[in-house]
Amino acid sequence: MHTLKKLYCRCFQISFRAALPLMPYREPKLIDGFSGVPKVLQKHSITRLLLVTDPGVYSLGLTTPLEQILKKAGITCIVYKDTVANPTSANVEDAKNLYLKKHCQALLAFGGGSSMDCAKGVGARLARPNKSLAKMEGILHVMHKLPLLIAVPTTAGTGSETTLAAVITDADTHHKYAINDFSLIPHYAVLEPEVTVGLPAQLTATTGMDALTHAIEAYIGRSTTKQTRKAAIEAIQLIFQYLPVAYKNGKNRTARKEMLRASYLAGTAFTKSYVGYVHAVAHSLGGCYGIPHGLANSVLLPIVLKAYGTAAHKKLARLARITGISDSKLDAVAAEEFINHIRNMNISMNIPETLDGIRNEDIPKLACYADKEANPLYPVPALWGPEKLEQMYHLVQEVNENDRNRNSEHPGKAA
Repeated sequence: MHTLKKLYCRCFQISFRAALPLMPYREPKLIDGFSGVPKVLQKHSITRLLLVTDPGVYSLGLTTPLEQILKKAGITCIVYKDTVANPTSANVEDAKNLYLKKHCQALLAFGGGSSMDCAKGVGARLARPNKSLAKMEGILHVMHKLPLLIAVPTTAGTGSETTLAAVITDADTHHKYAINDFSLIPHYAVLEPEVTVGLPAQLTATTGMDALTHAIEAYIGRSTTKQTRKAAIEAIQLIFQYLPVAYKNGKNRTARKEMLRASYLAGTAFTKSYVGYVHAVAHSLGGCYGIPHGLANSVLLPIVLKAYGTAAHKKLARLARITGISDSKLDAVAAEEFINHIRNMNISMNIPETLDGIRNEDIPKLACYADKEANPLYPVPALWGPEKLEQMYHLVQEVNENDRNRNSEHPGKAA
């Protein structure tokens, strides 16, 4: 990255950090279980709501207990169940049209990050009916109050129930982009461990590592506060302790409960302190190839942390000592042990070291997308331009014979 651009990025980040105390951040109010939802809706005089979920969650019957509770309370629940893994602008438009057709008054997101993002997108379109989602990309382009939004996470990973971000994929171009606005923070969240008990082991693993990525990227960035550092540390400690348990025994209620709390804490941390290049690269991979976000983050996390080099050593070393991963007084050694611990967690949970399907010809475009998303917003330990970002794609690329031959002719592009 050129010196002038680096200067611009750092000045932007310093200004943003200085303004943090003045910004209208808020945390969702927690509702104690499904039984508390009708009381909240009645308080706001809401009798009809749109429940946004995905086919997998709906087919498992996870929404049924809440639907029955709402019906008993005299509240009409309209279900939109077609959200895809990386929610598209078409999903948002379809759900928005259903909301309007059925005269709904509130939104309830039920599922993982995809359902949350879709519901937030619906809220944004309802708040700004004359503005396309693409025009809301970036920071503070909604700036209008959304309908009441309640979030029920079914995975302990995305933290979307706490955040001001929605990540949408353009249905036509497949470009994946983030919308960031304070109005997107859900008004309420329901942390119900029962809905995560049946989560498959592999999804438990990748969503848990997604939460770990949120916490670590928030902690090692340059826009932290005392509050976000505390939340990130607690989240990391909980994930190190309980993710292996939840992966091995999905019916362990304590592990499921603590992982939901970890995800929530990590979400509150990165909402204020932001993430880094792991997320920027992962978002572009999800948009182009449909690679699940948690999987992409899991694979990228140790690779990007190592690539930061000395710029991240001090903070990673501090995390290594706090979590008991290392007792070395040398930052470089402790940081390496911390990264190795993450890599070993991936291995123990059968998370691959590479991602299939990444094409060499796509990488320059993907790197530009990542650069646009991350710079100047993300307060990363070290600033990278598109050329450095391209290396991250090659490092996680599942190399086939044709690519291997091509890479041998161009060593600088080696995977």
